[in-house]
Amino acid sequence: MKKLINDPADVVAEALRGIAIAHPELRVDHAHRIVYRGDAPVSGKVGLISGGGSGHEPLHGGFVGPGMLDAACAGEVFTSPVPDQMLEATRGVNGGAGVVHIVKNYTGDVMNFEMAAELAMAEDIPVESVIVDDDVAVQDSTFTAGRRGVGATVLVEKLAGAAADQGRPLADVADVARRVNAASRSMGVALTSCIVPAVGHPTFELSDSEMEVGIGIHGEPGRERMPIRPAREVAELICEPILADLDFAGPDGAIVFVNGMGATPLLELYVMYAEVAAILEKSGVQIARSLVGPFITSLDMAGCSVTLLRADDDLLRLWDHPVNTPALRKGC
Repeated sequence: MKKLINDPADVVAEALRGIAIAHPELRVDHAHRIVYRGDAPVSGKVGLISGGGSGHEPLHGGFVGPGMLDAACAGEVFTSPVPDQMLEATRGVNGGAGVVHIVKNYTGDVMNFEMAAELAMAEDIPVESVIVDDDVAVQDSTFTAGRRGVGATVLVEKLAGAAADQGRPLADVADVARRVNAASRSMGVALTSCIVPAVGHPTFELSDSEMEVGIGIHGEPGRERMPIRPAREVAELICEPILADLDFAGPDGAIVFVNGMGATPLLELYVMYAEVAAILEKSGVQIARSLVGPFITSLDMAGCSVTLLRADDDLLRLWDHPVNTPALRKGC
């Protein structure tokens, strides 16, 4: 294992210290492992929190800031944060208008966020929970009952964050988040495994000539293992199940997100984006907006995922709303 770390047991805490130093506009609660926007709570604004296991950076802490999340809870690598963290974050972003929890559909995350929401509501903090379950690759997986929450998490955080920034009430912000999830589909492919620092060896084995189609962000098995193929064919393998699952050929087009899994260079991601765009054009899907880059990763895994979001006028306006976070800046 070759990693730029000290002790695997300290990697999350030390990364949070780095975030605090690099981004003084944020506030990091090291005791609870929570990243806050520096001015949280914002009076009268709906608070947004998310979180999950570390190792998916920049998700979630990299998306804390105006126009996106108000706080993010960091668990150990690939391990859910605990309810106490989520409750503390909920208290810390409550500006009197309630709080939205954005939760990827993994069993630990769902259970712990549910417990935190119940505790918060017992303290008279209104909470709306939104589950993200956009992955079309498999119905159930190692960590999940139902579809996994993957790339659409970034889009939910961006668009619901914009709605909250505009001053929309709690029910409306939660509705935006649910609409984005319902209109999004994702699928990914891995060329290599990732290596969890505390484990020190690949989560699964792939030969130099193989790829795993439909992989999860924790290294969960996908639909099929097969010989590696050219980018054009990989794009078809990813896009066909997405397009078969939901009609994206609406008049407002789609937001297209090509994501890197951690070890894939932008050179290759743009090759993949061009191939995805060609497939969408052939399928009658207009590209309304795009996002390319490593935004929800799996440590050092090589590979990519594609997320499509069926757009409408409101979602496109929210997409264009300014955002200012460490990992995503637009119009600010």
